[in-house]
Amino acid sequence: MIDILSIGEVLIDLIKTPATQPQKNVDLISPLPSYTAFPGGAPANLAVAASRLGSKTAFIGKVGNDYFGRFLCDTLKADSVDTDSLFFSETSPTTLAVVSVDDKGERSFSFYRNGSADTLLTAEEVSKCRLFSETKVLHFGSVSLTHPSSSAAVFKALELAKEKGVTISYDPNYRPALWSDKSKAVNAMLSPLSYVDLLKVSDEELPILTGTHDVFKGAKLLSEQGPALVLVTLGPKGAFIYKKNASEFTATIPGYVCKVADTNGAGDTFFGAFLSRFTAVEKNEALSEDYLKKAVAFANKAASITTSRHGAIPAMPYLSEFQGIDEDFGFRIDKF
Repeated sequence: MIDILSIGEVLIDLIKTPATQPQKNVDLISPLPSYTAFPGGAPANLAVAASRLGSKTAFIGKVGNDYFGRFLCDTLKADSVDTDSLFFSETSPTTLAVVSVDDKGERSFSFYRNGSADTLLTAEEVSKCRLFSETKVLHFGSVSLTHPSSSAAVFKALELAKEKGVTISYDPNYRPALWSDKSKAVNAMLSPLSYVDLLKVSDEELPILTGTHDVFKGAKLLSEQGPALVLVTLGPKGAFIYKKNASEFTATIPGYVCKVADTNGAGDTFFGAFLSRFTAVEKNEALSEDYLKKAVAFANKAASITTSRHGAIPAMPYLSEFQGIDEDFGFRIDKF
């Protein structure tokens, strides 16, 4: 049995590192920037984060049959992510994302993605995956919705998951560089909501998708389109919970203070950590108010650890880093 089946992009994040001085006698205005290659891609990040925290995870995606693609496959395998549905393209390269991080650890992105492998995942390839009847949660993001083939693949996965009664989770990420028009991006990002049970959205994406900065109003508007549970991440302030039932349940769970090194992958760690706790118990218990508070507190802590380190996947914590932390959570993580 698989806890979380994740579909979407896995790619190389080229993250800027401190500038190096040019060689002597080279006429350059400023020092040469240098970049380090890290494994990334939000759905893949989430699969790794959840796996490190005790879940059985699998990934559906596509990479080039090149050095980077094979490296990404090996990276997922090293963290016990099932890669039987990771496809290799013989004609298209693995996607690259250039990530610049400012002094506050905040990111900006440039993509080398047109014609790259992750955009060419097909609905037919998704249909070959036999895990839909063996998983608790199907997870996806919005980056795959930017191209017709990968978007059709995601919607095929959503249909297969719904047929099998699988819980569906979604994390929409707005990357302006990937869209020709903001309104098209918003429409595409909202289009899968009728399939979604669990939604995670950042406080940056919330006003883009809802037109309001009000966390309660925004979460409610999104929930009305499908999701029974909406989690809004608030950066260092923690996360907001909105659960739709006979009487609305809301709560804000404080974040954890840390020295920020890099926010890359923090949101993926948060949702991966949350889903690792969500799939650890029966669904009714996972959606209980007390358990939700604990699961989100755990997710906040996991995200703070990632934020305090560099890279996305390399920075993600292991379950062993949480053992016996009574004072932070009011319960022991190893007896969650």
